[in-house]
Amino acid sequence: MRIAGIDCGTNSIRLLIAEPAGGRLRDVHREMRIVRLGEGVDATGQFAPEALMRTRAALTDYADLLVAHGVSRVRMVATSATRDAANRDVFFAMTAQVLGRAVAGAVAEVITGQQEAQLSFDGAVGELDSADGPFVVVDLGGGSTEVVLGDPDAGVSASYSANVGCVRLTERCLHSDPPTDAEVAAAREVARELLGEALKVVPVQQARTWVGVAGTMTTLAALALRLPEYDSAAIHLSRIGFEDLVAGCDQLIGMSRVQRAALGPMHPGRVDVIGGGAIVVQELARVLAERAGIAELVVSEHDILDGIVLSIA
Repeated sequence: MRIAGIDCGTNSIRLLIAEPAGGRLRDVHREMRIVRLGEGVDATGQFAPEALMRTRAALTDYADLLVAHGVSRVRMVATSATRDAANRDVFFAMTAQVLGRAVAGAVAEVITGQQEAQLSFDGAVGELDSADGPFVVVDLGGGSTEVVLGDPDAGVSASYSANVGCVRLTERCLHSDPPTDAEVAAAREVARELLGEALKVVPVQQARTWVGVAGTMTTLAALALRLPEYDSAAIHLSRIGFEDLVAGCDQLIGMSRVQRAALGPMHPGRVDVIGGGAIVVQELARVLAERAGIAELVVSEHDILDGIVLSIA
């Protein structure tokens, strides 16, 4: 039996086709496209027609893959940008039309921040040693950042979806290329304020291990590991000390887009927004060092997408 999950976020849309076995997944096909569905949503509260067209094109290709691989069940979830967009009905009509021709009755659903946090946690910790828990899992997306505390055996104990992500923070604060010192300072203040709401709810001081997922985290790991190109196998479950992590963030924040684009592991769709993500990572590293004594980041390639598929396995 083959099942699939589709994660439609603010910046990217991703597909995982897998075969479940004994509570785990065997990957059949995994793919990511940058479509920037949430472009401008923070300012306008609406999906732009161009963003919907880009998303439809990617989803059409994904539907073809579902048919080609004989997928019997699919779950598609939409997150931060879709929660915020007033015209999300247009998005749902489009996804129902495109997905429905691949798997009868398939539709997209918008999930809450709490649901997003749970799915991210389930996907991220499956291969980790429970003795290293409790874990704080951080899913840093384009529009939101989920902070989740839990243990693989006991489950999630606290979570919060902060309304800050690499796309949202960049669009709000980082307008110059490269960003000015004043813009970076303003972005740090916004990140600190919005993450502060999460840190009031999630007692991160109880965590023993920090696990980071999603594109900003995996790209930072690739750069810290000095990989000549993006290598998911090398990145998965890598451990990055805070000294290297913070230095890498500083470098990215200060770079121009041309300089970032020249980095081997950098996906073109992250070039303009990863500086915003790096600011969020630095703020989290500071807090986790101070409150929990954590000194490294564990980066997982498995995340909400894996959690989505596991939820229907």
